[in-house]
Amino acid sequence: MAHIGLLLSGAALLLNGLALLGTLPRRDAAVFSLVIGGTQLVLGVAYLGITGDGGLHLLLGASGMFLFGLTYVYVGLDFLLGLGSKGLGWFCGMVGLCGLLLAAAWSGEDPLLAVLWLCWTYLWLMFFLQLALGFARLTPLIGWSLILTSQASATVPAFMGLTGRWPVEPEIAAGAAVSLLALLLLAGGLAWRGRHQTAARPAVAAVESPLPGELKV
Repeated sequence: MAHIGLLLSGAALLLNGLALLGTLPRRDAAVFSLVIGGTQLVLGVAYLGITGDGGLHLLLGASGMFLFGLTYVYVGLDFLLGLGSKGLGWFCGMVGLCGLLLAAAWSGEDPLLAVLWLCWTYLWLMFFLQLALGFARLTPLIGWSLILTSQASATVPAFMGLTGRWPVEPEIAAGAAVSLLALLLLAGGLAWRGRHQTAARPAVAAVESPLPGELKV
């Protein structure tokens, strides 16, 4: 069930990234987040009930499902109800700190999952900076980060887990870390490029548009 929840997260991260970049209506992404978050919460409860007393690993896995589920539900409600996003930002900051703890907890037995939690922690902390502290200029960076890492950090690992091919070798985890870092750097480059192209457009328009009373040659 944890892998199914991870598969759903890949879709939710992608749609929210597209919404942040203006490619998809925010309402569409909000409704989808609400549905995915609610589904993940149900899966988390079922995971605890069906698996039984599985010890620390069970609790850590369920914790991740609940953190993702609550985040998506909050994202959906925040937009649909117009809550203002400040509370969501502080919640993302708290979840980001939990993500660091989960990464440390998995680092010994499942290095790949630890790397994935570091990636997700980065995303949550970026939302904290944007929503709670008011760094609105981070929006393009967050959008591109969600789009580029959604499949690499959620969808692909989910299919690996569903097919019984989840790797435990540290070398693969190191390769995943390098790949995710490269994707995040690419997201930064795309966000920087888009911001500068947007800033240059008004200047071009000002040069091309005639002044009042002036004939355009």
